[in-house]
Amino acid sequence: MKTLEMVHEYDPRPLPCDKDSLKESIRDALIHIVGKDPLTATPRDWLHAVSFAVRERIIERRMFTERLFDQEQVKRVYYLSMEYLIGRMLVNSLMNLGFYEACCEALEEMGVSLHEIIDMESDAALGNGGLGRLAACILDSMASQCLPGYGYGIRYEFGMFHQGIENGEQVEHPDNWLRYGNPWEFPRPEKIFPVHFYGYVVEHRERGQTRYHWEDGEEVIAMAYDYPTPGFGNKNANNLRLWAAKATRDFDLDYFNEGDYIRAVREKIESETISMVLYPNDATAIGRELRLKQEYFFVSASIQDILHRHAELGYPIESLPDKVAIQLNDTHPAIAIAELMRLLVDSHQLPWQKAWELTRGVFSYTNHTLMPEALETWPVTLMERVLPRHMQIIYDINFHFLNEVRHNFPGDNDIVRRLSIIDENHGRQVRMAHLAVVGSHMVNGVAALHTELLKKHLFNDFYRLWPDRFVNITNGITPRLWLNQANPALADLITRHIGNDWTMDLEQLRRLEPLVDNRDFRREFQQVKRRNKERLAELVKRQMDITISPDALFDIQIKRIHEYKRQLLNVLHVITFYNRIREGRAEEQVPRVTLFAGKAAPSYTRAKQIIRLINDVADVVNHDPMNPKQQVVFLPNYDVSTAAVIIPAADLSEQISTAGTEASGTGNMKLALNGAMTIGTLDGANIEIREAVGEENIFIFGMNAEEVEQLKREGYRPRDFYESNDELRRALDMIRDGFFSPQEPGRYRDLVNNLLTEDQYMVLADYADYVRAHEAVDALYRDPEAWMRKAMLNTARMGYFSIDRTVMQYAQEVWGISPEGWV
Repeated sequence: MKTLEMVHEYDPRPLPCDKDSLKESIRDALIHIVGKDPLTATPRDWLHAVSFAVRERIIERRMFTERLFDQEQVKRVYYLSMEYLIGRMLVNSLMNLGFYEACCEALEEMGVSLHEIIDMESDAALGNGGLGRLAACILDSMASQCLPGYGYGIRYEFGMFHQGIENGEQVEHPDNWLRYGNPWEFPRPEKIFPVHFYGYVVEHRERGQTRYHWEDGEEVIAMAYDYPTPGFGNKNANNLRLWAAKATRDFDLDYFNEGDYIRAVREKIESETISMVLYPNDATAIGRELRLKQEYFFVSASIQDILHRHAELGYPIESLPDKVAIQLNDTHPAIAIAELMRLLVDSHQLPWQKAWELTRGVFSYTNHTLMPEALETWPVTLMERVLPRHMQIIYDINFHFLNEVRHNFPGDNDIVRRLSIIDENHGRQVRMAHLAVVGSHMVNGVAALHTELLKKHLFNDFYRLWPDRFVNITNGITPRLWLNQANPALADLITRHIGNDWTMDLEQLRRLEPLVDNRDFRREFQQVKRRNKERLAELVKRQMDITISPDALFDIQIKRIHEYKRQLLNVLHVITFYNRIREGRAEEQVPRVTLFAGKAAPSYTRAKQIIRLINDVADVVNHDPMNPKQQVVFLPNYDVSTAAVIIPAADLSEQISTAGTEASGTGNMKLALNGAMTIGTLDGANIEIREAVGEENIFIFGMNAEEVEQLKREGYRPRDFYESNDELRRALDMIRDGFFSPQEPGRYRDLVNNLLTEDQYMVLADYADYVRAHEAVDALYRDPEAWMRKAMLNTARMGYFSIDRTVMQYAQEVWGISPEGWV
């Protein structure tokens, strides 16, 4: 660790962060950057002025940090991800920089409330789910632990969509998060790289060597936008670089003069569509092609930028693995392997074997799914048309790789077929996960069970070939956001009793354990939970006009809507609870609010049908005068800011995916950290959470992964479970026969029939044990002292699930980097 004086001479007096200095900076930004008089400025004007004042201090840290990295000639890690769910940046930046309170006081003296303007900031629409949130947490942790790390992604002009609910159905609206500008980004018009599509490849001989040249086609310009990311409690700041697509030519004057005004700007519009929308609907051929172009676009620009920086620093290309580590966050960036090979072989004219050695030494791959159908594949015909040179390179990679396979498994043609990067059995597809494994020196799963299942099933043949290449790195969450920022009342309570070292060493929470037997501390903990529940109730009332009682048990399932997440299982329990109330059999059950939130992909019809079912059930349950104990809420447009209100208020965390389907999950960690009890299967990180908090402090139900596989082998008959369980049969019959959809009785007939005939995710098989587990939840919740004691132990024992542990494990076992910062 170095001091400021050891950095190259710059400005020895960085901007101060005291209240008076912040007032001056905010006033100056309001007048000279926003261009508004303080007497007439709107709340949004003040939001931008404060953001600019904070940004000034972040960019200083960014410059100093980069100078130090250059001076120390550090190895850098580059994180490639299609998503970064970073949320709102103002509060996070103020807390990481350590002058949140000073900014509050400065604004208060200027007649402005920081709390009021914070909510005006839009969540950055750069991600949708756990993949993007993990990427954001990793960037935060790298900066906080002084690791030289950078993020690369796409600057989407519109997010996936803004979710509305109309007549119970999900409706997608444009998520125009940039409509009011973005004070956090630095446009870099000088940082541009060409990205090529289509065309053809010309082969020629040069100095006795065969060379390839990619010609014709279309070219798009990738322009950089930088988002400095400050570390917590130190003066380091790393960088997130996002790429926006720009046309090589904005305007065709000839067409314009001829009166063809649309054609005059067509090229610009078509080019810039690439970075327009997060996850275009890929149910159509056009949407799928756009998705491929998006992935290659950001990967190509990023790899070109990495090589450009490497050369600028004076390093020879042969030193690439010594100075560069590239992490592939899932399969979306896997084409980067072929792109680096193209640049090394075609542009730097390295021999194939040397280029492959460098490429494999640079890349590592994080797998995020166990389901083969979720692993990305691309039709060979599409790849040959859109990226003809890369398809050639993938063929060559596959040729050399399969020779290695044949050498290790002589005569075994089946393993050659299974391992081939080209799937010949399903219309000739490029298996991007296979490319990622073959082209990386390390492959990691994101939970202990997930990694074991990768080795035993999904990537078993690869594991047999390269057992040392696979490692487990369990996901984590950042306590700076998900406790310190999202739950300040609990953070303050913890800090008053054990100090604030937990923000950078979450294992310090273990020191709370002796306090679980302290009645006064339990009462304070309970009061914090109550205030958080009241805050969530206010949000539900404001957005949904539904009044929910903070006295009820808050049962929370906040996830992407997907069949394997099993929101349907939760709905079946809601209906069972409802039927018991109607029949007068619910004396032992506690009042409960079941809250759902999450988005369904636009083309995922079944997931959207599940959202409608939830809302139909809610409409009946919430309006039944004979049902005083139960309410159901679907909160639309779930995002980071909404999560920061929901998570601290949760009593019960629903983690109920079919065992063997969830890679890890991080929502389970966030909820448990904030004192929610978990009801879940032995899936993903739930297993490690159970080990951490203790079997007696979690509600586990259902089959484990081995039992799921055994039932499948034996021949799963979902109708057997339907016929043998009266409550299950009644709930399904009510859904099928239109009890919750009287205006359209057949609305859910196909959904129920699918459960009775296929039930791919074994909802019916786990139903009875799920209901039993909920009965145990009710029994415990009737004893508030016992419940709170267990909830506190969940918080105290979540230290292992810090993202800082995750990132340091990557740094030591995968990337080969160490902390380099200044203090």
